[in-house]
Amino acid sequence: QVQLVESGGGLVQAGGSLRLSCAASGRTFSSYAMGWFRQAPGKEREFVAAISWSGGNTYYADSVKGRFTISRDNAKNTVYLQMNSLKPEDTAVYYCAADPESISYYYTGPWGQGTQVTVSS
Repeated sequence: QVQLVESGGGLVQAGGSLRLSCAASGRTFSSYAMGWFRQAPGKEREFVAAISWSGGNTYYADSVKGRFTISRDNAKNTVYLQMNSLKPEDTAVYYCAADPESISYYYTGPWGQGTQVTVSS
C-alpha cells in the first residue's frame, strides 16, 4: 500500500500562490493515479484534482479549474498541486490520494496526514 506525506501548506493572502507536494512511498508509484482532496471546517472532504499515472490526463473540480494545476514527477515519487489566485474559500486541509486505477470523487483512502492551507482576505 502506498503511504502519502503532504507538505507545502501555509498562510497566504488572497490572490497569492502556494505549491503543495505529496511524497509517496512504494516502487509502484509510477503506476498509480494520484489526486488531491480538501476538507474545510464543518464541511465534507471534496475532490480537487487528479492526474493519471502517466501525467497525460488531468481532472479538476470546477471551483479550482484555471487556478490550480496538478502535476507529477515519477522519478521523485511526488505529486504537486500548484495553487494560484487563491481565495479565502480555498482554506482547508489538503489531502493527497493514490489509487492503482483512478481517483474517484468517492475515494475513501488511504490518506496522508494532510497539510493546512489558510487564505486570508
